Order: sequence, then C-alpha cells, then structure tokens
Amino acid sequence: MRPFAELLDRLSLTTSRNAKLVLLRDYLKTTPDPDRGWALAALTGELSFATAKPAMIRKAVEARVDPVLFGWSYDYVGDLAETAALIWPRDPQHRANREPELGEVADALMHAGRAEAPALIEGWLDALEPKGRWALLKLVTGALRVGLSARLARTAVAMMRPAAVPEPPSPEGGEAAEALAPVTVGEVEEVWHALKPPYEDLFAWLEGRAERPSPDAPGRFRPVMLAVALDEGLDLPRLDPADFIAEWKWDGIRVQAVREGGETRLYSRTGDEISAAFPDVMADLAFEGAVDGELLVVRDGVVAPFGDLQQRLNRKTADARLMQAYPAGILAYDLLAEGGEDLRALPLTERRARLERLAAAHPGQRLGLSPLLAHTTWDELAALRADPPVGAAAEGLMLKRRDSPYVAGRPKGPWFKWKRDPHVIDAVLMYAQRGHGKRSGFYSDYTFGVWTGEGALTPVGKAYFGFTDQELKQLDKFVRDHTVERFGPVRAVRAERDFGLVLEIAFEGLQRSTRHKSGVAMRFPRVSRIRWDKPAREADTLDSVLDLLDAIERGGGRVSAGEKA
Repeated sequence: MRPFAELLDRLSLTTSRNAKLVLLRDYLKTTPDPDRGWALAALTGELSFATAKPAMIRKAVEARVDPVLFGWSYDYVGDLAETAALIWPRDPQHRANREPELGEVADALMHAGRAEAPALIEGWLDALEPKGRWALLKLVTGALRVGLSARLARTAVAMMRPAAVPEPPSPEGGEAAEALAPVTVGEVEEVWHALKPPYEDLFAWLEGRAERPSPDAPGRFRPVMLAVALDEGLDLPRLDPADFIAEWKWDGIRVQAVREGGETRLYSRTGDEISAAFPDVMADLAFEGAVDGELLVVRDGVVAPFGDLQQRLNRKTADARLMQAYPAGILAYDLLAEGGEDLRALPLTERRARLERLAAAHPGQRLGLSPLLAHTTWDELAALRADPPVGAAAEGLMLKRRDSPYVAGRPKGPWFKWKRDPHVIDAVLMYAQRGHGKRSGFYSDYTFGVWTGEGALTPVGKAYFGFTDQELKQLDKFVRDHTVERFGPVRAVRAERDFGLVLEIAFEGLQRSTRHKSGVAMRFPRVSRIRWDKPAREADTLDSVLDLLDAIERGGGRVSAGEKA
C-alpha cells in the first residue's frame, strides 16, 4: 500500500502533465503484479467497491473521535479521506503486524459483504501510517482527485515500452536481444475494453512476455477521435474551406453505438457503457457495425435543448414515462466499422458515403444522419455559427478534413471545433464555500445571483473555476472580510444594492428549471472576470436573464443578458 500512497501523494502535488506521466510510468514499471494493475484500475475509474461507502467511513471515525471535533475538522480540511486519515486514532490492541498490500485490499473488498467491510477497513487504518490511510480511503471512495485523466493514465501505460536499442550480444556468444517496438496510446486504447483488472495480460504484452491481447471482442468500444479548438486568427487564414466538410456541433453527448456479433451496446466518449439507460435507442438499432454520433432528445424531427437530455443522463434505467417524455435518438456523423470491416483508415469522404447509405436504409426513428453544411467560404460558416437555425441544440460548428482517417486521440489538424461565443451576464456574489483538495483552505465555490423586480437577489448559478490563483486569493479575502452569516460550511457574503462584488459569468446555455427558485439553470458557468469596478446595483436582472433565455429558445446568437433580445 505504501508505494501506491506515495504515487497518489506525488501526483496530487504535481501540476506538470509530463511529470505525472513519468511518475505513473515509473510506478508501473517497478511495481509487481497485481498491485500495479489495481492501481491502474483505480486511476482510470475502473475500480469500485459496492460495500464500501463514504457514510461508512464517517461512521467508523465518529465511533472513535468526538463527532463535533470531526465535523469541525472536516469543515476546515474539506476532504473526507484526508480528514479521516489525519484524525484516526489507532487501536494499539488490534494493530496488525504489517501493512496491507494494494492487491490484498482490492481482493478483500471485492469479495467482502456489506457487514464485513467496516471491520476490514478499520483494521487496515490501524495498520497504516497517515499517508497510507489517506490512500486507502481515496481508493475506497473512488475520489482520487490527483489530476490524472483515464487517457493520461493509458498514455503512461504506453510509455512503459519506449523505442529501444537492441541489447548487444552476451559475452558467452549469445544472440542480441531484439528491441521491442514502441507502443502508442491508441494501441493501448484499442485493446483496453477487452481487458479486466488487474491487467496482467496487458503488462505481459508491454514487457514482451506475451502476444498483444486481442481487441476483436464483439461489441467493443473503439477509441474516439477528438477535435481541437479552432483559433480563428491563426487557423482560418492557412486552411482552405474546400478541404473541409462542416456540420453542427450538437449540444448533446458523444456516443458510440455498436451492434456486432449479437452484441448491442451504447458507449459514452470515455468508453463507459450506458446501454441500460437508453433501452428505446438500443431496441431500434438494426445495423451491423459501429457508429459515432451524438445522443440527443428529438421530438418530431426537431432536436431539443441539452436540458431535456439531462433528464435521462446518469440513470441506471428509464421507465416508459421518461422515454415518452424525452425520446432519445442518435444523429450519426461517422461510421467506424460495417459488416465486420474496420473503416477507420479510410478517408472521411468514403466513411461518410457509407454512413449515408446505412442511415438511408436504417428502419425506425432513433438513428438519423447529421447533415452537412454547404459552404464555399469561412465567412458563410461564420454567419451560420453566429446564428444557427437549429437554435439551442447547436454549440457551434465542426470542421473536418475530407481526407482524414479516424485516428484515436486529439491529433492537431484534421478536425476542429468552432464553438459559439459564450453567453455573459453580470451577477452578484451571494454565498461561498470552501473547495476540496488543494483548494480546501480557500473559499472557491461561489453562488451568484441577479436582481429581481422587488430589488432582491435570487441565485441563478454556481461557479468554481475561471479565475487565476492570484484572483482566488483576492476572492477568498473578500469572502472572509464580508461574511454576514454562516450556514454550516457555507458563508453568506454581504450583497446589497450599494455594496457587493460583481462577477462576470460566462456560460454555454440556459434552460428553464422548476428546481431553481429563479426558474432558470445554467450550463457550464464560470467566472470570466471579476468586476471590481462595477457597482452591485448595475448587475443584471432576472428579467434580462429570462429575455436571454427567450432569445436562446428562438435560436438567437450569443448575447449578454443586458442586451435586448
């Protein structure tokens, strides 16, 4: 457990992407099976324990520590695992003779019942030092928060086999060892979904002890190709619009629908299977292959706003009422495989032609074709981007080279996303709460509001990023200096017409919401500017926000709330 704890600690304190890659690569190369496999599963989100929950940890700590003291400590630290690890008092009578290994912990928790798990965890906490306890609790809760994405972890896996120089012949006259060919992250991702933790067959392949695991499992996920953000000033002057097709950047979620060898599955862009939540879509699929597209709510051929799709996301199942109220479907824009043939190496124009034939012959209403946008100049596309007729369901445009193969990852050049400019409002800071991890000592989560017709503030959103570290310190000081009331971990900040801090909030969309007092909910809000110069009374009103919502629903372009729709 100690090497895993050291890895998590160093990853959490490292901001450099390359340094994180080296840390994980070295850990995987020096740690034996099965510990390294279980660590990789935890870092990529492939490991969870149904019998171990945060509430159980809290209960175990409160049985040994005064609950009020624990509550105060948790409020200050802001992280359950870190608080419990530091405050845990060992029971000397039951302390183990050795620290547990990571593989031992994973195996025990996977086979333990709900009644057995608490005793196991308490015993391990007694055996471990604070850093080891922290790593154990991070593992148990699944909230690692070390700034390492699943794809970055798989990149480190590929780095285990770099380009190598063949070994020289041995003094005894033996033949030189053959150098292993380097492995790309795309090759690792290609086999990833055919593997299971602790990935011993994966490591055997990377170390040259076994053949590459077969990626040809029916219904498997194919690593997705991603686009880079378009820089209008740098990219457009050097690109020829005739080399690109253009289509809408739909405001849904990226999915991969696979139907092959009797297996039918629906994956998110990260490879998580979401089939059970969309039985209406699954029952309608009738092709043989793998389709890349956007999952949306579609009514009578019209794409609904993202808020409608949100009603169906993050659910394990969907009942008939939900499916009828929010009918889901896929707008396809790429064909990765058909009839057992892998199409990814073909140019986009050839894949598109085959996709068009597949979509035209496909029965049912759940699979459609994402239309191409006719254009000859970038100016024509810029006008569509600014004012799309499809309204709230389009975030902008996608530009894809006609000759591009389908390459896993985010290659620079073949595909671009040209998003619309964000909406902007001026709002007043109302409440603040401490963050987690590195931000646990700062008030970094901000609830903001706008003025109602009665001259009061009503909350319209919450933001916790978009500002620099220096600005965070300034915001934290403002919160501490102007706190007027406390509600547990939340501080109410002085906010009046003649005094208050105005935040310029950028966001991607608005939707109507019965769950919020204001009647609106924001998508992806963030602090784009701190308006130290602006009086609180000049912040936006709820009426202007509702006007903006009306404009969005009518398909208008990006505007500030204060502008007339």
